[in-house]
Amino acid sequence: MPTTTAAAANITTNITTNVTTNDPAEKTGARTEEAVGVITDARERIDALDDRIIGLVQERMAVSAVIQDARIASGGRRVNLSREMEILAHYRDALGKPGTSLAMTLLELCRGRI
Repeated sequence: MPTTTAAAANITTNITTNVTTNDPAEKTGARTEEAVGVITDARERIDALDDRIIGLVQERMAVSAVIQDARIASGGRRVNLSREMEILAHYRDALGKPGTSLAMTLLELCRGRI
């Protein structure tokens, strides 16, 4: 029976080997060449969309900081809860219950925890 350290090293090697494989079928989980192509192309589109989403979130964070600074400088509070409720409703209406969770995450990223 291998030692705990040896067993852990073996598991790590197996995981690393599976994650870093260059075999397209392994990477995509597809069973046909056609499916490999479809999945690979779609994943490239998703990666590009994710990059755009990240950029938009970063832009939203910067705009939110401007709003918070202006509100605080004028003697107001950092957070406007009625506005946040509008945002939550907008995301919920557009995306359902998961939209509310997404909006909560965006609000936390943009203004921090309250």
